[in-house]
Amino acid sequence: QRLDHLGKLLGYGSLAVCALVFVVGLLRAAEINLAVITNMFMVAISLAIAAVPEGLPAVVTISLAMGMREMVRRHALIRRLASVETLGSATVICSDKTGTLTQNAMTVTRLWAGDHLYEIGGSGYDASGDFSVDGKKIETEEHPALLNALWVGLLNNDAQLEAVMENEQVDSYRIIGDPTEASLLVAAAKAGAFSHELNEAYPRVNEIPFDSTRKRMVTLHAVLKPQADDISPVYDETRQKQYAIVVKGAPDVVLKLCNHYRAGSNQNETLGDDKRREILAVNDDLTRQALRVLGMAYRLVPELPQEITPELLENNLTFAGLAGMIDPARTEVKPALSRAIGAGIRTIMITGDFANTARAIAENIGLLRPGHQVKTGAELDNLDETQLQEAVKTTDVFARVSPEHKMRIVDALRSNGEIVAMTGDGVNDAPAIKRADIGVAMGITGTDVAKETADMVLTDDNYASIVSAIEQGRVIYSNIRKFVYYLLSCNMAEIMIIFIATLVTGISPLTAIQLLWLNLVTDGAPALALATEKGDPDIMQHPPRPPKEPIINRFMTVGIIVQTIAITGATLAAYFIGRSLGDEQLAQTMAFATLSISELLRAYTARSEYYPFVKIGMLTNRWMNLAVLSSVALILLVIYVPFLNPIFKTDALSLTHWSIVVPLLIVPSLAAEATKFVYTWLHRHDQEVVQAA
Repeated sequence: QRLDHLGKLLGYGSLAVCALVFVVGLLRAAEINLAVITNMFMVAISLAIAAVPEGLPAVVTISLAMGMREMVRRHALIRRLASVETLGSATVICSDKTGTLTQNAMTVTRLWAGDHLYEIGGSGYDASGDFSVDGKKIETEEHPALLNALWVGLLNNDAQLEAVMENEQVDSYRIIGDPTEASLLVAAAKAGAFSHELNEAYPRVNEIPFDSTRKRMVTLHAVLKPQADDISPVYDETRQKQYAIVVKGAPDVVLKLCNHYRAGSNQNETLGDDKRREILAVNDDLTRQALRVLGMAYRLVPELPQEITPELLENNLTFAGLAGMIDPARTEVKPALSRAIGAGIRTIMITGDFANTARAIAENIGLLRPGHQVKTGAELDNLDETQLQEAVKTTDVFARVSPEHKMRIVDALRSNGEIVAMTGDGVNDAPAIKRADIGVAMGITGTDVAKETADMVLTDDNYASIVSAIEQGRVIYSNIRKFVYYLLSCNMAEIMIIFIATLVTGISPLTAIQLLWLNLVTDGAPALALATEKGDPDIMQHPPRPPKEPIINRFMTVGIIVQTIAITGATLAAYFIGRSLGDEQLAQTMAFATLSISELLRAYTARSEYYPFVKIGMLTNRWMNLAVLSSVALILLVIYVPFLNPIFKTDALSLTHWSIVVPLLIVPSLAAEATKFVYTWLHRHDQEVVQAA
């Protein structure tokens, strides 16, 4: 949008200046005839072509496309080209916890059942591990309440645990399905129980799938081969038919549906208020250890319910236990968070987990900042939109939220002027993803709906990839700015050179064909080379650019003025010295050589807005070297090839002429470097004043 606006301004401005040059040229002419009119008209048209950055759309598109290719290498697939630029101005990342900030490799390490808290050894999806209580190893068959809880976790489960065979022996295990559910399969496998065996004894006949609003899942099983001495619940021998209703979900939600609990004696006991408080206290303790906790319950019924509804199934349940699983933070997340903080980008964790779990993870990775808070979905329900806009300023973690809460959080942040990147993977996340400035979907665990809605898809579901994509977005926007800066400083100088020379002498220092050739060799290849820049080394140490900041900011405006003066002065000096040494054609050739080569050298200084050329290095961008060398060759071609001299109105320059031209064509580059130095010094001085204050 800004480039479109800039292009219109340049177009109108160039037409006005070119018309002025045409009129002034005619007024300054000794006599007005067809030849003079034709010559000045050609100069004005050529100047208009040179002044209007017709290569800008191509360079911008190529820059964005190259940026998209680089982002794919960084595991970020951009679905909308314009989103690349938006990424560079992101101020807030709203990230899921599971799989994005954490490894999504769940391992059940604690299990509460029958009044005992069991510790489970092992890690990952290795089915080897032992059970212990208070540091002492136990035999699982001696703890029926523990086996009963594992029975619930196995049946109410859509994941699969497959053995990987090597040399006809089990080498390892791999999961198919949700890692949270898979961790329950692994925990049961450590006790010697496997889902395929249990599913034969208790085949599933119906279900109510997990819902993010209900926060639970219900499965209904027929009891065909009860195994009272294994991990199944006590079977009523007097009943010919029997069905098991099995529930898994958020502990507080599941607990409200229960009237009994499975005691250590392997008998159902009444679930009184004291026992409820005890179970909730265990849950709180587990969540403070950064564990994700699931509650499990069941009920045996003599016949199949006529209707599969929550009202009929989710009542009078027996609470089986709590499963606490650890999902370690990704090792690369902590450094990525530090980079985001250094870049002035805030990260907010939005998760369905308990507040204690979310807080523990956030503190562990450095996301929860001092003085900031954790809020739950229930607290959000009590806030109006104005209060929420204030709350999001100091809240780093939102726990126990629903998809509707995500939308409210996005709206509140955007109302505060933030540029928001929102992650999501489910169908219900799609509205929040669409509402955000940058919607980010998970490529591995994300649904098709989420991916279709998103602007960007993470192929590795990793938070660090979002930060890398933002960095690349900044690089792309910076490269576009460099090209615009370079092009405008050169074009403004070309306009001023012809305008001043025509005003003073009545003759253009450059012919129409020279202007066109100059436009070809200095606008195309060097500009494309600028699009390949890797970005300043401290690009992630600056705050996000203000969304309303124009492409041509104050520093760039000053730089354009300085360059216009430097290039204009050097070129006109070469022109007038050439006139004093010989004829008009020699003067135009010296002006052409000075202007064209000075602009090519200027491309090197444009590689960074703030870093000096000596620090960047000449050999760090081979495409720039190729562009400049090829462009210089084309310039020398029209100067020294005899049959091209009449066409381009040029003379072969001698060493004496070059001894004049070379010092002059270096002046603009020196002026650009001096401008960087002064700006850097003033910026550093301002920072020191602010720090001292």
